[in-house]
Amino acid sequence: MGYFNDLPNIMYQSPLPEKVSSRDYIAVKNLFRRVKIASGAADAATLFNKYIINDGDRPDTIAEDLYGSPSLDYVVILCAGINNIIEDWPLQDHQVYNYALAKYGTTAKMNEIHHYETNEIRDQNNRLILEAGLTIEDTFEIDGPGLQYRASGAAPITWTSIRESGNVTLTTNTLGGTAALIQATIGNAVTNLEYEFLKNEEKRQIDVLKPGYLQQFINDFRDSVKYSKHSKYITSSLIESENTEINPE
Repeated sequence: MGYFNDLPNIMYQSPLPEKVSSRDYIAVKNLFRRVKIASGAADAATLFNKYIINDGDRPDTIAEDLYGSPSLDYVVILCAGINNIIEDWPLQDHQVYNYALAKYGTTAKMNEIHHYETNEIRDQNNRLILEAGLTIEDTFEIDGPGLQYRASGAAPITWTSIRESGNVTLTTNTLGGTAALIQATIGNAVTNLEYEFLKNEEKRQIDVLKPGYLQQFINDFRDSVKYSKHSKYITSSLIESENTEINPE
C-alpha cells in the first residue's frame, strides 16, 4: 500500500531480544501520523466525482481502475472519508443477510419492524405535502385532505400517496395515527433486515478524486505528513522517540 511508503519513520526503542542496550533504536513507520481531507475541500465539486461501489470492489481495484495503480488505494480511502475500512466499506449483498442474522439472532427478529418511513404525499395541485423517506413513529399523524376547505357541492379533495407498489388516493380527515393506518396511507414499515440493506447501500456512494488532481493530492499528502523541526527532529521524514529506559543522572 503506497500510503505506508509515504508515512515518515520514527526511531523507537528496540523491543527485539537481541538488542545490546536501552539505547538501541529501530526505525518504524509512524502510524499515528495521519491526514484527512479538509472540510472545505470535501465540498468542492470540481475536485471529486460521485462513485458507486459495486459488489466485489475494493479500494485497490477502484484505484487501479481510476488511477492505474492499486497502490493508490489510500487516495480512494481518504477522499471517501473512510476511517474504519471494516465498518465503513459496504458488504456484498449476500454478506448483509449473514451480518443481520448474526446481529439480530433469528430470522424472526430480522423481519421485525425497525421503523416507519413516509411516502411522498402530493395534493390535488401536485404540491408537496410530505416528503418521502422521513423516519416517523408508529403514532405519527397529519391532517388530511378531508379537513381542507371546499365549496358546497364540490367534489372531495384528494391527495396522492406515491409508493412503489402503486399510488394511493387519500380523502380522509386525518392520515396515519397507528401503525396500520400509516402503512395504509402515508408510509411504510422498514424491517431490521431492510434497514441493514439500506445502511449498506448508503455506504456504496462515495466521492473519488478526479484523476487530473491526483499528482497535486499526492504532493500535498507527502508535505502534510512531513515533520516540522523540534527537539526530536532528525529529518523531515525521521524523528526520535523518548527513551523511557534511561534514568536521568
